[in-house]
Amino acid sequence: MINGNISGIKDFTLSILENLYSTKLDKGQFANDEILETISVISASINREINIAIDRKGNIKDISIGDNSSAGLPSISTKEKRLSGLSMIHTHPSGNSSLSMMDISALIQLKLDMIVALGISKEGKINEVSVGFCEIKENHLSYEKIGPISLNKFLNYDFISKIEEIERTFKENTLIESIEEKAILVGIGDEKSLDELEELAKACNVQVVGRFFQRRTSIDNVTFIGSGKVTELTMFKQIKNADLIIFDDELTGIQNKNLEVITGCKVIDRTFLILDIFAKRAKSREGKLQVQLAKLKYNNSKLIGYGISMSRTGGVGNRGLGETKLELDRRSIKENIHNLKLELEKVRKSRMVQREKRDNAGIPKVSLVGYTNVGKSTLRNLLVNNYGDSASKKGDVFAENMLFATLDVTTRTIILPDKRTISLTDTVGFIRKLPHDLVEAFKSTLEEVTFSDLIVHVVDGSSPTIENEILAVENVLSELKANDKPTLLIINKIDNVDSEKLLYLKEKYQNYNTLEISAKSNINIDKLLEVIEETLPKLTKEETFLIPYSESALVALLHRTSIIKSEEYKDNGSEITAIVDNYTEKQLERYLKR
Repeated sequence: MINGNISGIKDFTLSILENLYSTKLDKGQFANDEILETISVISASINREINIAIDRKGNIKDISIGDNSSAGLPSISTKEKRLSGLSMIHTHPSGNSSLSMMDISALIQLKLDMIVALGISKEGKINEVSVGFCEIKENHLSYEKIGPISLNKFLNYDFISKIEEIERTFKENTLIESIEEKAILVGIGDEKSLDELEELAKACNVQVVGRFFQRRTSIDNVTFIGSGKVTELTMFKQIKNADLIIFDDELTGIQNKNLEVITGCKVIDRTFLILDIFAKRAKSREGKLQVQLAKLKYNNSKLIGYGISMSRTGGVGNRGLGETKLELDRRSIKENIHNLKLELEKVRKSRMVQREKRDNAGIPKVSLVGYTNVGKSTLRNLLVNNYGDSASKKGDVFAENMLFATLDVTTRTIILPDKRTISLTDTVGFIRKLPHDLVEAFKSTLEEVTFSDLIVHVVDGSSPTIENEILAVENVLSELKANDKPTLLIINKIDNVDSEKLLYLKEKYQNYNTLEISAKSNINIDKLLEVIEETLPKLTKEETFLIPYSESALVALLHRTSIIKSEEYKDNGSEITAIVDNYTEKQLERYLKR
């Protein structure tokens, strides 16, 4: 079986690769002419990386195909005090065999015996070979690179002795391992913004080992921070022994590429980090589709062409002879974006049907919004568990002290003290510098806010950056054209706020209808429901119903959701006069006494 990105690859080509599984190498042999020639010729013809995994007995364990810059890796169980027993050989159709930071990361994380990169020419010939091995430096797992070397030198290298030597050092040294990547944060303009970037990094299990800050008014088009600062950053990375650099602002494709080449380190930006968190946290089909759409738009903006990836291609299936690989990649991404938008449109229509049902039932709509990690999900769980009907109690949403703990929007009905039924929607948390593509992708979800009768804006009263967080949420609401909705400003976590700061906040935001609560400690929750009750328009009326005795469930509904004025037992049913909302009236419409 050939794994990875096999879309568009002919069956004939796949069968050639599958035949390699039957190739038996001598024990300790890591490649032969047949294997190397096959993957090189095919890699050049499809302009994608090909990766093969070979164990020490000479068995090919996995073959996968990537794009023109990366191939997939199989799942490997790593053991303490020894290497994995697998070697990886993969092609670089760019012609350059230099090991990328992705290659080095795979080598270390999987404890490979070695990783080999073959620089392939347009004709499918091997220009050069680079090899990477694990090694231990100061009790931490590191790497050693050999090459570029010639193919002949590679085939005659004594790999067995090298691997045995590495395993001896494993046994002789205490290896301190960490599953976390070690990152340096880079920012310009606002040093405080790196605090939030560090929280985002922690949400991805990344350990922050240093910060690199620069004050500048203009951005360097080549390296973002300028060549001199990149040199300083490279030295700082070496001192901190970091394997990841995270920029607080979005990088262009060329800036990203140049930074990785100069620093010799994996480089990502804030948008990539947020997208990575969203990809891990999205659970629903809609959430996953939205994240995929945002990632495709992000990748499309990062596409750059160089080396063989810019070579001309032609033939059936291309828009014209001479179309570049870069253009093909962009066209493929645009087609995928179009297909995802169609899928999301189907989901949006389904959501509209559900919303129309609530509209027809006359249920007022309340949306919880707020900066990420302010306690919205905790408040949502408390309200649903204590005031929701039995159908709404379908389990709590995940609530944890981390950024973007939950992404999937949930809507449940709860009952107010005046017995009116309302729908309560918990939305995804907002954030400063929330990527525009992410807002666009999540609009089908966030548009719930635009249809709300009331927005409950939850803020973390204990946050030192609360004013910036409120402004960030207001900006997103403005982008959604929902900033003119009736809004309550709910200051949460007041058990961690001193009275002086609370007074300052209430004075600063006196134009809002404000209320201080603690969702975790259940402080002022009853008062919150009263304020919601007072703010929502009272669409109630007094009606009389004659309900057959066989419909006892409807009598119970009436008692649960309405204010009962009188109740008499007649020969043909219960005659009940009550103050009801539109939702309850529609449920019992056929039993209205005219």
